[in-house]
Amino acid sequence: MALHNDIGKWGEQIACEYLMQSGYRVMARDWKYGHRDLDVIAIYNDILVFVEVKTRSNEKFVDADKAVTPQKIRSISIAANAFVKTRRIDKELRFDIITIVGTPENYEVRHVEDAFLPFV
Repeated sequence: MALHNDIGKWGEQIACEYLMQSGYRVMARDWKYGHRDLDVIAIYNDILVFVEVKTRSNEKFVDADKAVTPQKIRSISIAANAFVKTRRIDKELRFDIITIVGTPENYEVRHVEDAFLPFV
C-alpha cells in the first residue's frame, strides 16, 4: 500500500477516536458508492454527520481543509444522498471536515463543523 494511503488510514482512525471522545457514535467508515467514498459517518445529537478527513504531514503547500474542493463536495454530496436513500434515514444532515496535521508522534486535530453545504 502506498504511503499516502497509510497516512490517510491513520488520519481516519485518529478522527474516529476524536469523534467518539467528543460524544459521536460512528456508524460507518470508508463507505463506498461506486468510485465515491465517505470517510466517516457518525451520529451526534440525532444529526447524521458526514465527515471528510484530510491528513497531512505538514501544510507547506496548502491548508488541509482547503483540499476539499467543489468537485470533492459534489462527490461527497452524491455519496451522502445514496447513503441516506439506501438506509432510509430521516435525520438532519451535516457536513464536517476534520484535519489531522503532523505525525503519529506529534499531530493536531482540527474539526470544522457544518463546513459546507451539499450540492449535486
